[in-house]
Amino acid sequence: MPFWLPPPPRELVGGAEVSGGAHGAVEHRLLCVFALVFRKLVVTKEKEKKVGLYTIYVNPSNTHQFAVGGRDEYVRIYDQRKIDENESNGVLKKFCPPHLVNSDSKANITCLVYSHDGSELLASYNDEDIYLFNSSHSDGAEYIKRYKGHRNSTTVKGVNFYGPKSEFVVSGSDCGHIFLWEKASCQIVQFMEGDKGGVVNCLEPHPHLPVLATSGLDHDVKIWAPTAEAPTQLTGLKEVIKKNKRERDEDSLHHTDMYENHVLWVLMHHLQQRRHHRRRRDPGVGATDSDSDESLSSSDTSDDDEEGPDRMQCMPS
Repeated sequence: MPFWLPPPPRELVGGAEVSGGAHGAVEHRLLCVFALVFRKLVVTKEKEKKVGLYTIYVNPSNTHQFAVGGRDEYVRIYDQRKIDENESNGVLKKFCPPHLVNSDSKANITCLVYSHDGSELLASYNDEDIYLFNSSHSDGAEYIKRYKGHRNSTTVKGVNFYGPKSEFVVSGSDCGHIFLWEKASCQIVQFMEGDKGGVVNCLEPHPHLPVLATSGLDHDVKIWAPTAEAPTQLTGLKEVIKKNKRERDEDSLHHTDMYENHVLWVLMHHLQQRRHHRRRRDPGVGATDSDSDESLSSSDTSDDDEEGPDRMQCMPS
C-alpha cells in the first residue's frame, strides 16, 4: 500500500501568508498547497507482495521516522530521508514477535503507537496480544514486553500509552471492557466496562491531563478520569480473561484468515441495530431510507444475526 507524504509545515505556513483574505480564502489556498506537494513516498511490500496498511504513526522525537503496520505480522520503521525501494523495500528496520513470523495464524497489526519520547513502540495484533518494542533496537530485535487479557478480533482495535511518561498501556477489547496495564510489570491495574455495544475500539489520552477518551460501537464518546476514592477491586477480571482466552482458542481452530470477514459482519450487525433503533424512534421513516438500508444486507432476520460471521465463506483476497 502506498504511503502519501503530507507537505512540511513551512509550506503550509507559506500558503496561509499568501492568502491575506477571509478565512474561506485561506482554506482554499491551503488545499491548493496540499494538492501540489503531496507525493507518494513508499509502497509497503514484503518481498514483491504489497501489504495493506491499517496504522501509521510518526516518531514524536524524530519526525523523519514513521512506523506502519497492517496486513502482515511486521512492524516496519521508515526514515523518509533514507528510503530506497531497491534496498529492503525502503524499510529501515522491522520488528515481529518470533512466534508470529510465518505463522499459520495470519497475524495482522491493527494499531501501533510510539511512546511520548519515541523510544518505544506498542503494536496490537488481531486475535493475539499487545507487544512492546524498543524502537532503537536493531532490525529483527525481539519484543521487550507482552500484555495479555483482552481480545482483539472482531473490529480494528486501538492501543495507546497512558501517563505523562507513558507509564501505562491501555486497550479496548471485544468483551466491551477497557484494560489498563502497568507498562513495566505487565500487570492489569484497571479494568472498566467501556461499551454496552460490546466492543471498545478507540482510546485517546489527553496530552497533558490524566483524562482518557474512548469510543466503540455505542453512540457516544466516553471521558474517563481517576476520581475513585477507593482502590479498584478488579471484580470479575479473572472470569473475563478466561472467557476471552477460551473464545480466542476456539476461533483459532476453525478460522485461519477470517479477520476481515469478522470486521465486516460486526459492522453489518451494528448497522442493522441502528436501523431498528431508528425505526422504533421514527416509525414514519420513508421507503427510500428503508430500501437503502435493505441493500446493506440480504436478510434482516434474527437467524442471520445469530449465525454471525461463520456464514461468510469467502476468504479475504
